[in-house]
Amino acid sequence: MAMTRVVRVRKPGGIEQFEIADVELPPLAADEIQIRQTAIGVNFVDVYQRTGLYPMPPANIPGVEGVGVVAGVGPNVTSISVGDRVAYAGAPVGAYASERNLPAGRAIRLPSALSDTQVASVFVKGITAHMLLYRVYPVGPGTTILVHSAAGGLGQLLTRWSLHLGATVIGTVGSEAKAGIARQAGARHVIVGRDADFAARVAELTNGRGVDVAYDGVGGATLAKTLACVRPFGVVASIGQSGGPIPPLDVLDLGPRRSLMLARPSVMAYMNDAVAYAVAAEAVLTAIAGDVLRVAGKAYRLSEAAQAHAELESGRSSGALYLTV
Repeated sequence: MAMTRVVRVRKPGGIEQFEIADVELPPLAADEIQIRQTAIGVNFVDVYQRTGLYPMPPANIPGVEGVGVVAGVGPNVTSISVGDRVAYAGAPVGAYASERNLPAGRAIRLPSALSDTQVASVFVKGITAHMLLYRVYPVGPGTTILVHSAAGGLGQLLTRWSLHLGATVIGTVGSEAKAGIARQAGARHVIVGRDADFAARVAELTNGRGVDVAYDGVGGATLAKTLACVRPFGVVASIGQSGGPIPPLDVLDLGPRRSLMLARPSVMAYMNDAVAYAVAAEAVLTAIAGDVLRVAGKAYRLSEAAQAHAELESGRSSGALYLTV
């Protein structure tokens, strides 16, 4: 039986709960493929899995995306062949592994022009951006958006894709160094400082109107402040809580005076919709090939997953992190 090296979580908690182990791969099911992985994207959802906010399967191996080469196929698989380069995203969780089995329907063939690391840096974050820009609130010419953490991996991709669609982007960042990154990605206005009164600044930049849609992955006390940035009948998309748990929200904070819509979309649910997944994956790969979506990536070895998580949680990183095998 084949063996695989994995990074798994002993029990929910900090990075000290990671351990490296060699485990047996089960035999391929009829509709599965086996992937020898080369690059594995690191996302905040992985942190939420490690800490127990999001439950994992019993193997306790986090991770929702990877890139690699097909090493085996089940007897019912006809869409994918041994030797194909593929990417995947979504369930089943368990990407932090050198090899893994996966339902064949998850695999997306990669064009030769795209490198493994290009795709691993963008794939899930790009699908998240697709969900936000096309499904949650259709963004286009004349749209004004607010992107928190605009120098982060998702923030840069949201900014670049929104700019491509004709939108105006206001970004928030924690430092002047990150402000430069956000501007390079295409943000027209950048609000700097963790304690900045960004609601007042947004009102000033929009002549009191507010933005059409705001993307808040910070959570904590930030989400309540984000509500004040959006115009009546606009949308606030709460997409994470890197800054801490989100306090209870009174529905009266949304309306009737403000007349806001609050979305709490799940990219995992989006990716688990087969049609949405196929459309978004194709759109993301096309956007990477067209240089619409790009973000600087920083590599860690699979055995250095703890260091990658520490950097992601610290807020020091900009761009994307990925693991190599």
